[in-house]
Amino acid sequence: MFQTIRTRLIVIGLLAAGCVYALVPRSERVRGFDPASGRMYDTVMTRVPLALGLDLQGGIHLGLEIDQSERSVPNPADAIDRALTVIRQRIDELGTREPVVQKVGEARIVVELPGISDPDRAKQVVQRAAFLEFKITDMQGLFRGALPAMDAALRRAGVTTATAGTPTGISAVERLLGGDTTAAQGDSATQGDTTTADTAAADTGALMNEPGPLSSLLFAGQLPGEYLVPEERVPLADSLLRLPEVERLMPRGYEWHWGAEPISSAATSFRPFYVVSARAIVTGEALTDARAQFDNTFNQAIVQFELTRSAGRRFSRETAQNIGNNMAIILDGRVVSQPPVIRSQIGSNGQIELGSATIQEAQDLALVLRAGALPAPLSIVEERTVGPTLGRDSIEKARTAGAVAVGLVVIVMLAYYRAAGVLAIGALTVYGLLVMGGLAAFGATLTVPGLAGLVLSIGIAVDANILIFERVREELSFNKSVRTAVDEGFQHAMSAIVDSNVTTVITALFLFQFGTGPVRGFAITLVTGVLASMFTAIFVTRTLFMIWMQRRPALTTLSI
Repeated sequence: MFQTIRTRLIVIGLLAAGCVYALVPRSERVRGFDPASGRMYDTVMTRVPLALGLDLQGGIHLGLEIDQSERSVPNPADAIDRALTVIRQRIDELGTREPVVQKVGEARIVVELPGISDPDRAKQVVQRAAFLEFKITDMQGLFRGALPAMDAALRRAGVTTATAGTPTGISAVERLLGGDTTAAQGDSATQGDTTTADTAAADTGALMNEPGPLSSLLFAGQLPGEYLVPEERVPLADSLLRLPEVERLMPRGYEWHWGAEPISSAATSFRPFYVVSARAIVTGEALTDARAQFDNTFNQAIVQFELTRSAGRRFSRETAQNIGNNMAIILDGRVVSQPPVIRSQIGSNGQIELGSATIQEAQDLALVLRAGALPAPLSIVEERTVGPTLGRDSIEKARTAGAVAVGLVVIVMLAYYRAAGVLAIGALTVYGLLVMGGLAAFGATLTVPGLAGLVLSIGIAVDANILIFERVREELSFNKSVRTAVDEGFQHAMSAIVDSNVTTVITALFLFQFGTGPVRGFAITLVTGVLASMFTAIFVTRTLFMIWMQRRPALTTLSI
């Protein structure tokens, strides 16, 4: 099939052109956000096809395990497998090139993100549970009605107003809020933080005959089911709300959640918490899509979401039955923003308003919502940050090692095989192009072990040529013609070349299958180098011999 020189040159030329094309840097369009104008914009970035690994360009290495400190996970092995799938989806959407996300052992997930510029953001995206719920707030004020019984239970347990919080401190905050004890429901779906604080009621002790250990810490909020706690007293209020004596008196079918953001007024910060129905209208498991946008009308980031058809029907039915009620949007146990009033029936599409959150935070939220919630919380048990300085040093050393290796190979081949060595060096040039182009075409990542494999493959590349040249020498020693000696030399050396290279490829494939990131990088580079060396030795070097002998038809001796 490839008996003519022209056909062989066409094949070599096409492969070389394909490798050059694979190595050409690509321009990609990337979406960005301008905080000054509040608008999204498109920008063009140039990316080099042959990416560098974690140990060459720097990045972050994380070891994650199931966190069972707060609650026991029934099936940790299944949870780690499902978490692996979710994290892979999140990392893929994060846009990191050539990440490593794999299970190590039975209980650990390893995540390696090369070239990451914001490690904190990456850790948040990986660890975030992203469990989304939509629940109706306590419209009937059942929690407020249960407060006296909760206070009485706390007194019996030895908790008094003096130990929980003094009325003096409450009075100071009351003066800051103007002493308005009327709790009014908001008119709109989104109320400003300042408005909420300014119209918040004074301490709930004023709403009851006698303030107690818990009620003395609470202020009635603007919305049904909303209560405010001074920020410095949040740990105390949280501990009281979690006491068994208080939890037993929680109205049946209701639960409470802290707000995600504090509310500030008159240099005082409050943390809202909301009493909501324990039954969710829908959860994030029913999401089919989530996209971040910037609402220029209200100057805030939002996440628009879409539900499945069945969840959309359920959402539509439930919202129709709760028109005029407030619906809390709860993410990972925190109420994202002030619960909006349901004005009309809502179908399969809706939006989450994020208030002061940046567009980057909205994009990260949309990302984790699309990927799904983690089946169990994850804790970081191992963290390593690799700086690019180490990578530059490794690249310089690999470059030096590669230059020395190539130089020694060239000297040996020229000194020992003379003219035939020149042909082998020409084939070695094609080999280098094929290796780099092949790695770029397959999207491989260069690591320090990968560079070692690349340098090693240079020696493998000339090994096949040495086998061929030695066979040609043997044939010439039997007084055969140059053309016959070359033909039979290539033919007889073929089996040895194939056997040696195939065994190397099989070994490298095992390394790739069972190895971790750096070992896999070495295996990929080695396989690519071996295949390229076989092609250059068997095909390219033979083509160069054919050209040489065609130009010298009367050749009787061979400089080899």
